[in-house]
Amino acid sequence: MDKETKRSLIEWHPVSERIIVARFKTTIRNIVMDQCYALAAAAVEAEKQEFYMQLNEILRRQKNRDIVITGGDLNAKVGQENEGLEHIMGRHGLGERNENGHLFVYFCARHDLVIGGTIFAHKDCHKVTWVSPDHKTENQIDHLAIRQQWRR
Repeated sequence: MDKETKRSLIEWHPVSERIIVARFKTTIRNIVMDQCYALAAAAVEAEKQEFYMQLNEILRRQKNRDIVITGGDLNAKVGQENEGLEHIMGRHGLGERNENGHLFVYFCARHDLVIGGTIFAHKDCHKVTWVSPDHKTENQIDHLAIRQQWRR
């Protein structure tokens, strides 16, 4: 971290080998950043559920007045279909929703989070966050989500 960011750091703690939480003081409000590295789609279902239970507990404990951002490599393809989910995502995701995408979308709906990378139209090449080693497959699996009240 640069010196200014380090001075604004209030606290941080690792929750697990896949989640770390940091809280920063800003001139507007405190910002809580939950940085994640979710399990791959092929992982055991029970491990995925444990990961999201940990994230649920983190968000449940946050102060409502703080700006909470959850992000990282969630291995979640949320896609473009947002019927009934307009309050948490736009129509500008990439690809088709996968199982991890369903878990992440449900998590965001439960906590009134908006999935940032789906709100505004961008060229597909600017949405890609992962490219396969053979450069044939591209996906949008990294995301940032913020509480609805801070969407603007």
